[in-house]
Amino acid sequence: MTLPSALLGLIIASLFGTIYHLWRGGGPGRILFYLVLAWLGFFGGHFFASWQGWHLFLLGPLDLGMGAVGALVFLFLGEWLGLVEKNLKN
Repeated sequence: MTLPSALLGLIIASLFGTIYHLWRGGGPGRILFYLVLAWLGFFGGHFFASWQGWHLFLLGPLDLGMGAVGALVFLFLGEWLGLVEKNLKN
């Protein structure tokens, strides 16, 4: 992965995190949480797809399709786990 493709992936993952934050709401801590989840999920999905030899939607060396799937999975699971923890405190 080249530096420009990594930066593009970071921007796209950040868009996923911010759009998810706009949809679900929350404070500044939540947007940081969503951004980190989106970054981890996007690059995790990209590297998993590269490792397995799967290609969903390539843009140069960046697998946007599997990166998007990874980001969405991490965002949904991360929020779900965050809600479970929040409900246990009450």
